[in-house]
Amino acid sequence: MIRGLILLSLVLPALAQVAAPQEPARDAGSSITGAFEGWYKNPDGTFNLLLGYYNRNRKQEVDLPVGPDNRIEPGGPDRGQPTHFLPGRAWGIFAVKVPADFGDNKITWTIVANGITTVIPASLKPDYEISPLVEAAVGNTPPVLRFEENGPSVQGPQGMTIQRTAKVGNPLSLTAWITDDAKFTSSSGARPRNLAAPVTVKWTMYRGPAPVTFAKDRPEVEKLDYKSPGFSGKAGTTVMFSQPGEYVLHLTANDYSGEGGAGFQCCWTNGQVRVSVQP
Repeated sequence: MIRGLILLSLVLPALAQVAAPQEPARDAGSSITGAFEGWYKNPDGTFNLLLGYYNRNRKQEVDLPVGPDNRIEPGGPDRGQPTHFLPGRAWGIFAVKVPADFGDNKITWTIVANGITTVIPASLKPDYEISPLVEAAVGNTPPVLRFEENGPSVQGPQGMTIQRTAKVGNPLSLTAWITDDAKFTSSSGARPRNLAAPVTVKWTMYRGPAPVTFAKDRPEVEKLDYKSPGFSGKAGTTVMFSQPGEYVLHLTANDYSGEGGAGFQCCWTNGQVRVSVQP
């Protein structure tokens, strides 16, 4: 096992991979690596650096509070990163906004898990520019997400955040309304004969002082509008909290391109629910 500092190179967005140290995945005791998915420009001239992670532990969920063991610099240590890391790969779950004059600067994300330190840089190098809001080949776009039927919407990985309150032991209802263009994107280019639903959703705990329990972390997206040429649906579940405190729940809505956009870095949408849990 490699101990100490492991400096990782940037990942090529087209490959949608995390460059890994020479360390095998195990049930527990392995490292967690940040993943730089690429960058894209905002309409106001600023830029978003899109980040995810790879937890090499097959069974171990790891909690790392923001601080020396989980920091993004400069401007941190808190730049909106998760503190609860699930096993496996999490694709583009948050973005760090940088100014229009960011130029040749970079940020670094340091994660220390199980005594192993990993560091990844993120910058505006031209090779890492991505287009997460439209996939050029077929014009596919990410799902449009709402947390209220007629409320504000968001589209793309930058996401939006809403606030809720709950009590320990009482289920909190979580509902998402989603529309999508239902266009098909695949790394193979082949359209399956029997396609699943155009949109799938996944709930995870992003931050919090104790584990949470979802009734369904991947609830079915019920189709609502059968006349629309695209897709319109609703997905609902509940979540229970065992301890009071401040939590952040994360929702990813994927279209036909699947998790990570099938390597195209498009098309998914993020949302977060901040929950203040009382005793």
